Amino acid sequence: MSGFGAGDPFLADCPGRLAVELIADKWTVVVLYGLSRGPVRHGELVGLIGGISRKVLTQTLRRLQAHGLVRRHAYAEVPPRVEYELTPLGATLIDPIHMLTEWAREHGDAVLDALDAEPEPVAHGD
Repeated sequence: MSGFGAGDPFLADCPGRLAVELIADKWTVVVLYGLSRGPVRHGELVGLIGGISRKVLTQTLRRLQAHGLVRRHAYAEVPPRVEYELTPLGATLIDPIHMLTEWAREHGDAVLDALDAEPEPVAHGD
């Protein structure tokens, strides 16, 4: 028996699982953190993050906007200017992201050491 029951936050149709799947995306946390200090233009965000293509950044921003975590603001200027910023809901994720970052700083070497260690044999039951 797994111990999971109706209403468990990680069942397929629960909001908790949706949230975890959203932030587990490779770029979501990095983009949210990049927006944590205020509005940023698309090109600035590409440079700030590094390693992300413009296309993937656009897809990530659209997904975060659709989920209510990011706001896109297009200014009626020539040339056009677009900025992205966290919504109040998106801002609530910054403290948990900081906690994960601190955990990574504290335990990152141990994780890398485990990757470098010789793997332990896996016992298979027949």
